[in-house]
Amino acid sequence: MIKPIIGIGSDVVQKKGERERAFAYNTYIDSLRRAGAVPVVIPPQPENAEAIAEGLDGILLAGGDDCDPAAYGEEPHPTVEPMDPRRQNNDLTLARVARDRGIPTLGICLGVQVMNVAAGGTLIQDIDSEMRTDIEHASEPSDRHRHDVLVQDGTRLAQILGEQELEVNSSHHQAIRHVGDGLRVTAHAPDGIIEGLEDPQHPFYVGVQWHPEDMPGERSATSLFGAFVDAARRYAEKKHKGSADLSPVGAAETE
Repeated sequence: MIKPIIGIGSDVVQKKGERERAFAYNTYIDSLRRAGAVPVVIPPQPENAEAIAEGLDGILLAGGDDCDPAAYGEEPHPTVEPMDPRRQNNDLTLARVARDRGIPTLGICLGVQVMNVAAGGTLIQDIDSEMRTDIEHASEPSDRHRHDVLVQDGTRLAQILGEQELEVNSSHHQAIRHVGDGLRVTAHAPDGIIEGLEDPQHPFYVGVQWHPEDMPGERSATSLFGAFVDAARRYAEKKHKGSADLSPVGAAETE
């Protein structure tokens, strides 16, 4: 059985007195590994993102800081903490390339927001400032607070999870406002905050607002990563079959 190669979009950090580094959290790596994939970390190189994506069987757009509101034509709210511009450009390029070329993609927290912005959507820049809600969405760490999520019947996410209501963790102060072109809402919190998006015309272009990588052993997380890796495996098998079907190049026969 093919083990699909799945790239994880990396973050950029530089602490005082230390060298700058790109990294991805082990929780993403371990979740993909347990589901049967070979995880690799994608460096924040926007100029190379398209070429990198072509060599992968799947892409995971990870959580992180905020998307710069300039990407969707707005001025920043005072609470916004933009991610590194290289990461933002990298993630947006990965999202667009993956969607255009049918590469299986899973977006988590910031990742689903990136998917939405890449499709022309917008974000609520700060839930507490813009909404009245009794749900604490921005808890840290993500497992400190949990809330229910209602999954829309008939969506790919509902098919994957096998249930229409589940309890998830929460660690975000931003959320989807206007949904991007061609995407549909798959889940929402009881207060109306959008918790999931997907492209119904894509083999697997799924995003969730919660952090399934921080829910190891829970059925919903296992099902989501399993479905993602299965989609990446099918994509890999299709690529390998296409390569095998190519006629070998050789000299013409002569009598």
